[in-house]
Amino acid sequence: MKPERNLLIAATGSVATIKMVQMISEFSDDKLPYKFNIKVIITEHAKHFFELEEVPEHVPILHNRDEWLTWNKRGDPVLHIDLGKWADLMLIAPLSANSLAKIASGICDNLMLCVVRAWDLEKPLFFAPAMNTRMYDHPITREQIDKLIKWGYKEIPCISKTLMCGDTGNGAMAEVSTIVATVVGTFTLPL
Repeated sequence: MKPERNLLIAATGSVATIKMVQMISEFSDDKLPYKFNIKVIITEHAKHFFELEEVPEHVPILHNRDEWLTWNKRGDPVLHIDLGKWADLMLIAPLSANSLAKIASGICDNLMLCVVRAWDLEKPLFFAPAMNTRMYDHPITREQIDKLIKWGYKEIPCISKTLMCGDTGNGAMAEVSTIVATVVGTFTLPL
């Protein structure tokens, strides 16, 4: 019996979200040393880049509206808190320029950002930036990434390649295999 790990994946409004189904598939590979129990949070803008129907049925997809479906009165579950308690690790892949700026500023106006704001800093949180080269190369991007790193979050650095818009340069999300290897490698260390 493999050890199990609870993995919370968040996808934001970046074209790299097209790799979400591949990422779920690779985290579900029987050859991995762990069985990953996966839940996925998607922002409204992330929905633009993949078909929800392509996600395996056993993987819950959580939307902003789900935050309000579980809570009606004092004592009811608070989804963003419960997700943070459930997860052993949070992975934000891709992390768009917009969501990066919001996290760095403490804004929590959607489910994913609320989970991040309430995240237990003793648990690993990884982020894989993904944005156009011009956005990535802007000086504020490095400041925001450095702020997250200072808080203890771990960056899975972007790569340089030809982007969907045709530009070539920094800003592409790390390869899915790199992201999976990084997460799996974290769990080889004591939690």
